[in-house]
Amino acid sequence: MSSPDFWSNTQNEREIQDYKKYKSLLEEYDNLKKEYQQIVELQEIITPDDNEYSDLEKEVQDLSGRIEDLDIRLLFRNQEDQSNAIITIHSGAGGTESQDWVQMLFRMYSRFCERKKFDIKVTDVLEGEEAGLKHITFLVQGQYAYGYLKSESGVHRLVRISPFDANRRRHTTFALVDVIPEVSEEINIDINPQDLRIETFRAGGRGGQHVNTTDSAVRIVHLPSGLVVQCQNERSQHQNKAVAMRILRARLYKLAKKEQEEKILEMKGDQKEIAWGNQIRSYVFQPYSMIKDHRTDYEVGNVQRVMDGEIDDFIDAYLRKDWQGRV
Repeated sequence: MSSPDFWSNTQNEREIQDYKKYKSLLEEYDNLKKEYQQIVELQEIITPDDNEYSDLEKEVQDLSGRIEDLDIRLLFRNQEDQSNAIITIHSGAGGTESQDWVQMLFRMYSRFCERKKFDIKVTDVLEGEEAGLKHITFLVQGQYAYGYLKSESGVHRLVRISPFDANRRRHTTFALVDVIPEVSEEINIDINPQDLRIETFRAGGRGGQHVNTTDSAVRIVHLPSGLVVQCQNERSQHQNKAVAMRILRARLYKLAKKEQEEKILEMKGDQKEIAWGNQIRSYVFQPYSMIKDHRTDYEVGNVQRVMDGEIDDFIDAYLRKDWQGRV
């Protein structure tokens, strides 16, 4: 790094990124250590009867949360973990019940992102006829957004007494969550313009003031792969096309990685079928309260806490198991 041409050499870009990442982690660790030492010193002179004691308790709780957050980020191993995340939630069989489940999951992830100070931008949404959402695609912007949320990719199962059933029967429904990293411009994804069919249509919801009177929404079909992406929430057709192309690049990148992984599995003779019914997590509201991740066996009984976006423990359990499996 002391070499005069180090910072101008584009071949060192990966090393520069890693340097900035680890430097930032070390600086954060040093700051947390200093805050901890200050709290220890204050604890020696403040008693529970002092007015400042409640403030000290809040500082301890805040520091504990940030230490746990740093501990999770130390488990991120891939360069793409630092990327933004593109999330799509699809409703499964079950009509209105399933569509309501999609909206509940979107709310859960929105609350999680608020706590992490991530920005959310909805790019495509299809509302249900009665309630909920048939599907929704949104971009999560923030450092390590994909690293945190990649554990959510898979089928999520809900068991509850349906509010849409007049007989108050228990229903089981599913939603599929797809999480992919937004691909940086440095990664070369070859897209031939002749392979694209670009369509425009009017954006909007069920009707009324939300219906756009111009064909600003954009749908892009990648003919060789059959991938379809669309964006309708930006202000202009040009902006919608730009966002749709970002999503298409990410999906093509994921497809290329999947094909490469399948070739490796085929060489190893290890074939694993991925089916809709293979849920990664079950959310049981009735007859008892429990949320269980079937990949890690981690479970909690406080359903409302999780649905309010506190999914950190599930993420931590997934990352630690994944880490152990690769060591």
